[in-house]
Amino acid sequence: MMPIGDDPHPRGGIPLVNLAVIAANLAVFFLLQLPDEAFTMAYSAIPHEILTGDDLIGPVPVQLPDGTTETLPHADGPDPLYLTLFTSMFMHGGFAHLFGNMLFLYIFGDNVERAFGPLVYSAFYLVTGVIASLAHVLTNAGSVIPSLGASGAISGVLAGYLVLFPSNKVKVLVFFRFVPMTYTVPAMVMIGLWALLQFVNGFGAIVATEQTSGVAYMAHIGGFVAGVLFAFLLRPFADRGSERYAKTVY
Repeated sequence: MMPIGDDPHPRGGIPLVNLAVIAANLAVFFLLQLPDEAFTMAYSAIPHEILTGDDLIGPVPVQLPDGTTETLPHADGPDPLYLTLFTSMFMHGGFAHLFGNMLFLYIFGDNVERAFGPLVYSAFYLVTGVIASLAHVLTNAGSVIPSLGASGAISGVLAGYLVLFPSNKVKVLVFFRFVPMTYTVPAMVMIGLWALLQFVNGFGAIVATEQTSGVAYMAHIGGFVAGVLFAFLLRPFADRGSERYAKTVY
């Protein structure tokens, strides 16, 4: 299911922080990553580097699940290396990765920002993103494979949306035999199914690690769990408006 719209927050207004985060992700990808592969290798979060403080530089051999070996061109990272827990949140592995993340953030982030306000939303986004990165690092301690993407922070945003607006209607696009069809489902269904998939794949990755699939499911789980906890703590202070609206705009 791909979300294409949701119930708007009744207060309206422009979600400046959410739009700024989207713009930052786009700028980093197109202006810094595409022209320079070394930037991606230097500022991604690498579990081995985070846990040991050892900055990997130069070609590093990595054994793939099929038994073959590939060489990764690691580059000189920031000082301290822990900054990559933050910088990796604004980087992506390709156009599809970028598009999918920004679509989810655009659909769900605006309501969460309006509920929390721009300052709290900024902190919520960054903290859940860093926790997500740490969850991946701690469950892949010896890995030298770079981890990057906004997915962990966006998982926190989805969790916040689920806690704050469970009854909101989400318009989704579903493909049946390559035929697109649209449906409207409650947020608890859309996000709940997404979360279930992350947990199933994440715990399956205990046997077949994230490197096998190329998706850091434990980062998604870490961001989502952190988002749920923080959203429940902040919910009494949030401006949720009405969870059901007379008019739905897509």
